[in-house]
Amino acid sequence: MPPTEIKVGEKIKALRESRGFSLKDVADRTGFSTALISQIENHLISPPLGALIKIARGLDFEIGKFFGQSGTSPFTIVRRDERTPTSRVVSKEGVRYGYSYESLAPDKVNRKMEPFLVTLEPMAKKGLPYSHEGEEFLFVIEGRVEIQLENYTDVLDTGDSVYYDSTVPHRVSCADDTPAKIVAVIFAS
Repeated sequence: MPPTEIKVGEKIKALRESRGFSLKDVADRTGFSTALISQIENHLISPPLGALIKIARGLDFEIGKFFGQSGTSPFTIVRRDERTPTSRVVSKEGVRYGYSYESLAPDKVNRKMEPFLVTLEPMAKKGLPYSHEGEEFLFVIEGRVEIQLENYTDVLDTGDSVYYDSTVPHRVSCADDTPAKIVAVIFAS
């Protein structure tokens, strides 16, 4: 099944406006600048998953609802053939961001963690390191992944993992010209 292209910026803007929030209100609630929120809403940049989680929480909105997930059960079981691939859009022209992902807990209500199966795609240009409140755990299930944590860079191979405080500026990307798959569990406070 091909990934569904989600226009996250449009959904954030519509939700912000429906709640009567200004860009400054969202910036104050998330710690992000009004310029960054505006760039996300206008599809000039695509937020990393940690930022998207923080924006959703700042808007008092469950992240899964951005992707049509219901979040109504105290538990969730996701069979391998029931996962829904999702790809975020980085710009109005439809340029893909460099990875696609599948939620591994779409129906769990009141999640504190966000688990994803992420497929990293090789990119000509890698994004800048990013930081946010919380923690992240990554486990490589296929391929090779380059992880940058502040000034430290390393390559993780299949079976390797990393757990870090996400206030450390970080970037995750393919280490070579082949896709990689990881399980990512993100807690954004």
